[in-house]
Amino acid sequence: MALQFKTTMKCGGCQATATPFLNEALGAGNWQLDTTVPEKRLTVTAPDVTAGAVRQAVEKAGFKAELLN
Repeated sequence: MALQFKTTMKCGGCQATATPFLNEALGAGNWQLDTTVPEKRLTVTAPDVTAGAVRQAVEKAGFKAELLN
């Protein structure tokens, strides 16, 4: 099941900053950021990942994430 988050990552530069943190916590290819929508949606498809782990990885990168679903 995919988890979706509203984030404060607004552009490709933000995504580049967060990528190492998200890849380490979630695994490369297990997440996707859509900055074209107002909520700057982060979708996570990593198996057995918790919302808390995602929020922690995003916060380590210097951003915020709020669970949408």
